[in-house]
Amino acid sequence: MSIANEMLELASQARVASRIIATLSSGVKNELLLKMAAQVEASAKRLQQANLLDLQVGRDRGMAAAMLDRLELSDQVIAAMAAGLREVAALPDPVGEVTGMWLRPNGIRVGRQRIPLGVIGIIYESRPNVTADAAGLCLKSGNAVILRGGSEAIHSNRAIGEVLQQAITAMGLPAEVLQVVTTSERSAVTELLKLEEQIDLIIPRGGEGLIRFVSENSRIPVIKHYKGVCHTYVDADADFEMAERICLNEKVQRPGVCNSLETLLVHRAAAPVFLPQIAAAMTKAGVELRGCAVSRSLVPEMSVASEEDWAAEYLDLILAVRVVDDFEGARDHINRYCSLHTETIVTRDYAMSQRFLREINSSVVMVNASSRFSDGGQLGLGAEIGISTSKLHSFGPMGLEDLTTRKFIVLGDGQIRE
Repeated sequence: MSIANEMLELASQARVASRIIATLSSGVKNELLLKMAAQVEASAKRLQQANLLDLQVGRDRGMAAAMLDRLELSDQVIAAMAAGLREVAALPDPVGEVTGMWLRPNGIRVGRQRIPLGVIGIIYESRPNVTADAAGLCLKSGNAVILRGGSEAIHSNRAIGEVLQQAITAMGLPAEVLQVVTTSERSAVTELLKLEEQIDLIIPRGGEGLIRFVSENSRIPVIKHYKGVCHTYVDADADFEMAERICLNEKVQRPGVCNSLETLLVHRAAAPVFLPQIAAAMTKAGVELRGCAVSRSLVPEMSVASEEDWAAEYLDLILAVRVVDDFEGARDHINRYCSLHTETIVTRDYAMSQRFLREINSSVVMVNASSRFSDGGQLGLGAEIGISTSKLHSFGPMGLEDLTTRKFIVLGDGQIRE
């Protein structure tokens, strides 16, 4: 069978299965997710054995340490996968929710009710835990899901998909509500992106190149997440100890993820004290600093920041640093270079914090908190399906409600239109 026919058959099966998952009660869906979580835990050794094959290939190819970290199915990651499924099971089911109802002069009542999208395709790289996270969210919201991970995680993704399907079939449900594309042929992605009659939404997760390829080649609506160029602005009235803790956490805890800090902006009045302080802490943590002329006059050991640095998503222990004159300078820099992911202000000035919230319009805007909280699980959505940096139809970390749409419902008692 050709790749094109294989993808068409897979998507057609998902379309049929989506009609079944869409009708399930919340109780049945929750039971399914709990069984999936238990199956993941019981299969930990099997999953890690498959993951070892991917890790070895990655090392042989010279994969960066940050990417290997994202690829590894450690005990902690497997526990988090199971916990994520249980968290999603515990969340309110959005399907069937009536979000508004109003009475018309002729006596009919009009409302809007949440329904599943149908079939969702997830195209992603590196992180095999996405397989379980995405499956849980899609199934709880009543959608069938097609998962196509990167070739670097193909053994891990296959194993996770098989483990999850065991729980699905044990419930008497069709395995086709969750399918993992088992070929690493890139043409499989191209063929999937043509199937607008079978697939309702495509969500790509990965590097900017993958997102642009999917967006440019898809006939299906795409939720985009190009990259995470996240900024933190340290205001003149910041608590410098707090700012140091926040910035270090944002940059150092996991530099290879999209919600890590990439550019630090410091108010000119704060710079003489705070910049040497944060530079010493970052250098001790192994971070390379690339700064503007003012930053380098205060911390001479900084490298020179180029124009490309201001728009860079390093995903590494590298940080761009710029001194700005005031809030307006920080705002203008963010507006020019941000990717609409996450921006943070550190300040004790309440009025300034509120202005930051009003005037900075990235998908997540924070006051005195680490950008590492820009994550569906951390924000209470359960395991996220991704972070949308496009404003339609969802913006920011995407949870269950973002995997539904709304239909109009009309209730009457015999009215006809005159």
